[in-house]
Amino acid sequence: MTPAPPASGDRPKTRLRRLRIAQPRSLRSRQVWAASLGLIAFLALAGFALDHAFQNVALSGLRERLHSYALAYANSDFARDGSVIPPWDPPDPRFRRPGSGLYAQIVLETSRWESDSAQGPRLPRGPMLAAGVRELDGPLPMMRISGGQGMVYRYGYGLALSREDGSEDIPYTVYILEDASTLARQVATFRAALWGYLGGAGAVLLLLQTVVLRWSLRPLRDVIDELKRVQAGTAAGMSEAHPRELEPLTESINAFIQSERESLERQRNTMADLAHSLKTPLAVLRTRLDSDGDEAGLREEVDAQVRRMNDLVSYQLARAARSGHALYAAPIEIEPYAEQIVVGLEKVYAARGVLCEFEIAPEARFHGELGDLQELLGNLLENAFKWARARVLLTVTEVAPSAGRRSGLRIVVEDDGPGIAEEKIARVLQRGVRGDERVQGHGIGLAIVQDIIRAYRGQLHVSRSAERGGARFEVELPGGA
Repeated sequence: MTPAPPASGDRPKTRLRRLRIAQPRSLRSRQVWAASLGLIAFLALAGFALDHAFQNVALSGLRERLHSYALAYANSDFARDGSVIPPWDPPDPRFRRPGSGLYAQIVLETSRWESDSAQGPRLPRGPMLAAGVRELDGPLPMMRISGGQGMVYRYGYGLALSREDGSEDIPYTVYILEDASTLARQVATFRAALWGYLGGAGAVLLLLQTVVLRWSLRPLRDVIDELKRVQAGTAAGMSEAHPRELEPLTESINAFIQSERESLERQRNTMADLAHSLKTPLAVLRTRLDSDGDEAGLREEVDAQVRRMNDLVSYQLARAARSGHALYAAPIEIEPYAEQIVVGLEKVYAARGVLCEFEIAPEARFHGELGDLQELLGNLLENAFKWARARVLLTVTEVAPSAGRRSGLRIVVEDDGPGIAEEKIARVLQRGVRGDERVQGHGIGLAIVQDIIRAYRGQLHVSRSAERGGARFEVELPGGA
């Protein structure tokens, strides 16, 4: 039974798989193959062009040489009976040696003269040419003196001899014939030298380009070796000793490695914070269970501690979900989200009459996740509203970029509250520490701000506001690639 042909949908996959297997997997192999094929094609074209040019030059040289011989025999004398009296000394000794390969013929209307070298071979006979006509024919067949077949080039020069008595001129044609093997040997010698030199040059160039490609691809091998060391844990990241073209790649790899490490560190911190936060409610519950209190009190205590633990878990999970940032996020306009946050805060603190002013540059953009921007602005502005007497100022400007990078961002939040003493700044920024225990809060808002700023490799500066008199929080986020 004949098996059914494969489905049409399977054929493209097989073809693609074959093509993928046929392709070299190494970049160096691809470069070597491409450069080698290009070099071979170039040398072949150059060789054919030079060979063709040499043949044209050789034919031109043959024409000039045969023409010079024809001029020597054009000065021959003629007897009264019309016979030819050739030059005593021929222009080349081969004209006297039978079958030498160089022959001369003088064709008249009624007769023909041939040099001594033409005695024996059977040469092609040419027609009379008009005066002044020059022709190069060939290769033409001939019979050598040995009886073998051969080929000759024939050069004809048409002339006319003027009579002294003024009667009609005597037309005649000088033919010079040369064995075609002479030119063939010259071409063969040239071709042997040409292809020998081109082959040698090609081998040297192939070796040189292999060395050059190996040298030029060495930075990629260095990157691979460094990646292997990073994977093995023997290196913390990619070094900076790489060519300019590979710097974006190594910087992106380092950014990815750093982002992953920071994400792992944040997850560990989140789990540690969650475990530490749940430790106290669990201890309270254990103590309550071990005591002999009434059931109603126990139920109330359990309910309170469960709500507390639920709030702690929800907060830590939400915080973990919004940790980190995308490396290549779309730019976000800042003013609309700042307005949303400020509107809510002004309602919360409406009894105190706190107002917020904006000085936001129109071109300022946040390159990151929207949740990070909202947390950053929300915690800074809430902290300012909490301590301000009446006014809060939000200033957002761009930071001038370095060469080849996008602009950074500077966010400044100032209030007219009591401010923070310089010696207390480091303590206030610690996790879980509040500036004043009498003010409601958990002391983690500024810690969240610091975590976000660290995730974006920015800096936080806390000082006293020269304009408002209260605290001044300045966040500077660097530009990216």
